[in-house]
Amino acid sequence: MTKRLYVGGLSLDTTEHSLESAFAAHGELAEVKIVQHRETGRSRGFGFITYVNPDDAQSAILAMDGTNLDGRTIKVNDATERPGRGQGGSRRQW
Repeated sequence: MTKRLYVGGLSLDTTEHSLESAFAAHGELAEVKIVQHRETGRSRGFGFITYVNPDDAQSAILAMDGTNLDGRTIKVNDATERPGRGQGGSRRQW
């Protein structure tokens, strides 16, 4: 069972490779993803790390939260699913 972590406060200079290097010391990674702006392709300043072992993920939270990565203090915690967004439109009744 994998466990996904949220990593916020990333520098615009942080790459998926450098993020992977920083977190790989805490266990086997299944996926590393930095979220990019849809139009510009630039980092939005946050990403996700998925660990193969949930215990490794917990260890990474304790070790990495509040540390410095590429000149920025990062925030690391459990990732939570965002609630689904509606299909748009309005249900107003006039």
